[in-house]
Amino acid sequence: MPGRIRPARMGDVPDIHGLLRQFASQGLLLGRSISSLYDSLRDFIVFEADGAIQGVCALHICWEDLAEIRSLAVPEQQQGRGIGTKLVNSCLDEARSLEIGQVFTLTYQPGFFRKLGFTDIDKRDLPHKIWSDCLNCPQFPDCDEEALIWTSPDFSAAGTG
Repeated sequence: MPGRIRPARMGDVPDIHGLLRQFASQGLLLGRSISSLYDSLRDFIVFEADGAIQGVCALHICWEDLAEIRSLAVPEQQQGRGIGTKLVNSCLDEARSLEIGQVFTLTYQPGFFRKLGFTDIDKRDLPHKIWSDCLNCPQFPDCDEEALIWTSPDFSAAGTG
Protein backbone atom coordinates (compact mmCIF):
# COMPACT_ATOMS: atom_id res chain seq x y z
CA MET A 1 0.00 0.00 0.00
CA PRO A 2 1.44 3.40 -0.93
CA GLY A 3 1.92 5.62 2.04
CA ARG A 4 4.61 6.72 4.40
CA ILE A 5 5.77 6.20 7.94
CA ARG A 6 6.39 9.33 9.94
CA PRO A 7 6.67 10.41 13.56
CA ALA A 8 3.32 11.01 15.22
CA ARG A 9 2.28 14.63 15.64
CA MET A 10 0.10 16.37 18.20
CA GLY A 11 -2.77 16.57 15.73
CA ASP A 12 -2.67 12.78 15.30
CA VAL A 13 -3.53 12.02 18.93
CA PRO A 14 -7.34 11.89 18.49
CA ASP A 15 -7.00 9.46 15.56
CA ILE A 16 -4.41 7.34 17.40
CA HIS A 17 -6.64 7.27 20.47
CA GLY A 18 -9.64 6.17 18.40
CA LEU A 19 -7.70 3.40 16.66
CA LEU A 20 -6.24 2.07 19.92
CA ARG A 21 -9.66 2.30 21.60
CA GLN A 22 -11.16 0.04 18.90
CA PHE A 23 -8.68 -2.72 19.67
CA ALA A 24 -8.74 -2.15 23.44
CA SER A 25 -12.53 -2.57 23.44
CA GLN A 26 -11.99 -6.04 21.94
CA GLY A 27 -9.37 -6.85 24.59
CA LEU A 28 -6.62 -7.01 21.97
CA LEU A 29 -4.35 -4.36 23.45
CA LEU A 30 -4.04 -2.08 26.43
CA GLY A 31 -6.04 1.12 25.99
CA ARG A 32 -4.34 4.46 26.37
CA SER A 33 -5.77 7.71 27.66
CA ILE A 34 -5.43 10.83 25.55
CA SER A 35 -3.24 12.28 28.29
CA SER A 36 -0.86 9.30 28.17
CA LEU A 37 -0.67 9.58 24.38
CA TYR A 38 0.40 13.20 24.63
CA ASP A 39 2.93 12.25 27.33
CA SER A 40 4.49 9.54 25.18
CA LEU A 41 3.89 10.98 21.71
CA ARG A 42 7.59 10.77 20.82
CA ASP A 43 7.38 6.97 21.14
CA PHE A 44 4.82 6.77 18.32
CA ILE A 45 5.06 6.49 14.58
CA VAL A 46 2.15 6.34 12.16
CA PHE A 47 1.56 4.98 8.68
CA GLU A 48 -0.22 7.64 6.67
CA ALA A 49 -1.90 7.07 3.32
CA ASP A 50 -4.27 9.36 1.46
CA GLY A 51 -4.10 11.84 4.34
CA ALA A 52 -5.37 9.32 6.90
CA ILE A 53 -3.64 7.31 9.60
CA GLN A 54 -3.73 3.65 8.55
CA GLY A 55 -1.60 2.28 11.38
CA VAL A 56 0.25 3.15 14.55
CA CYS A 57 3.07 1.66 16.60
CA ALA A 58 5.28 2.75 19.49
CA LEU A 59 8.82 2.00 20.56
CA HIS A 60 9.08 2.56 24.30
CA ILE A 61 12.56 2.60 25.83
CA CYS A 62 12.65 0.63 29.08
CA TRP A 63 16.32 0.49 29.93
CA GLU A 64 19.74 1.14 28.38
CA ASP A 65 19.57 -1.96 26.19
CA LEU A 66 15.87 -2.84 26.19
CA ALA A 67 12.80 -1.37 24.52
CA GLU A 68 9.23 -2.48 23.94
CA ILE A 69 7.11 -2.50 20.80
CA ARG A 70 3.64 -1.53 21.98
CA SER A 71 0.34 -0.17 20.73
CA LEU A 72 0.64 -1.72 17.27
CA ALA A 73 -2.71 -1.25 15.56
CA VAL A 74 -3.82 -1.34 11.94
CA PRO A 75 -7.52 -0.98 11.04
CA GLU A 76 -9.05 -4.34 10.12
CA GLN A 77 -9.80 -3.25 6.56
CA GLN A 78 -6.08 -2.38 6.09
CA GLN A 79 -4.63 -5.56 7.62
CA GLY A 80 -2.70 -7.97 5.42
CA ARG A 81 -1.17 -5.17 3.34
CA GLY A 82 2.20 -5.01 5.09
CA ILE A 83 1.49 -1.91 7.16
CA GLY A 84 2.14 -3.61 10.51
CA THR A 85 5.37 -5.12 9.20
CA LYS A 86 6.56 -1.71 7.99
CA LEU A 87 5.72 -0.10 11.33
CA VAL A 88 7.51 -2.77 13.39
CA ASN A 89 10.55 -2.75 11.09
CA SER A 90 10.72 1.03 11.40
CA CYS A 91 10.72 0.70 15.20
CA LEU A 92 13.46 -1.94 15.01
CA ASP A 93 15.52 0.36 12.78
CA GLU A 94 15.14 3.09 15.39
CA ALA A 95 16.20 0.68 18.14
CA ARG A 96 19.34 -0.18 16.14
CA SER A 97 20.13 3.51 15.59
CA LEU A 98 19.78 4.10 19.34
CA GLU A 99 22.05 1.09 20.00
CA ILE A 100 19.29 -0.74 21.86
CA GLY A 101 20.17 -4.41 21.74
CA GLN A 102 16.83 -6.03 22.49
CA VAL A 103 13.19 -5.23 21.84
CA PHE A 104 10.33 -7.20 23.35
CA THR A 105 6.60 -7.24 22.88
CA LEU A 106 3.60 -8.65 24.71
CA THR A 107 1.06 -9.77 22.13
CA TYR A 108 -1.90 -11.89 21.13
CA GLN A 109 -0.36 -12.19 17.64
CA PRO A 110 2.89 -14.10 18.27
CA GLY A 111 3.01 -15.55 14.75
CA PHE A 112 3.19 -12.06 13.25
CA PHE A 113 6.19 -11.15 15.40
CA ARG A 114 7.94 -14.50 14.87
CA LYS A 115 7.91 -13.78 11.12
CA LEU A 116 9.83 -10.58 11.90
CA GLY A 117 12.58 -12.36 13.82
CA PHE A 118 11.17 -12.27 17.35
CA THR A 119 11.56 -15.37 19.52
CA ASP A 120 9.56 -16.55 22.50
CA ILE A 121 10.68 -15.56 25.98
CA ASP A 122 9.28 -16.31 29.41
CA LYS A 123 7.59 -13.18 30.77
CA ARG A 124 9.32 -13.82 34.09
CA ASP A 125 12.65 -13.16 32.37
CA LEU A 126 11.66 -9.56 31.61
CA PRO A 127 12.60 -6.85 34.14
CA HIS A 128 9.96 -6.08 36.77
CA LYS A 129 10.12 -2.42 35.73
CA ILE A 130 8.15 -3.19 32.56
CA TRP A 131 5.10 -4.32 34.49
CA SER A 132 4.11 -0.83 35.70
CA ASP A 133 1.81 -0.31 32.68
CA CYS A 134 0.27 -3.73 33.25
CA LEU A 135 -1.28 -2.55 36.51
CA ASN A 136 -3.91 -0.72 34.44
CA CYS A 137 -4.79 -3.78 32.37
CA PRO A 138 -8.03 -5.66 33.08
CA GLN A 139 -6.10 -8.92 32.59
CA PHE A 140 -3.62 -8.14 35.39
CA PRO A 141 -2.23 -10.21 37.09
CA ASP A 142 -3.39 -13.06 34.83
CA CYS A 143 -1.83 -11.80 31.61
CA ASP A 144 -2.48 -14.13 28.71
CA GLU A 145 -0.40 -12.24 26.16
CA GLU A 146 2.71 -13.96 24.86
CA ALA A 147 6.15 -12.40 25.33
CA LEU A 148 8.58 -12.33 22.44
CA ILE A 149 11.96 -10.69 22.05
CA TRP A 150 14.08 -9.52 19.14
CA THR A 151 17.84 -9.23 19.47
CA SER A 152 19.76 -6.91 17.19
CA PRO A 153 22.43 -8.66 15.13
CA ASP A 154 24.73 -5.85 16.33
CA PHE A 155 24.06 -6.63 20.01
CA SER A 156 26.95 -8.10 21.96
CA ALA A 157 26.80 -9.96 25.25
CA ALA A 158 28.31 -6.91 26.92
CA GLY A 159 25.31 -4.84 25.85
CA THR A 160 27.27 -2.57 23.56
CA GLY A 161 26.58 -2.23 19.87
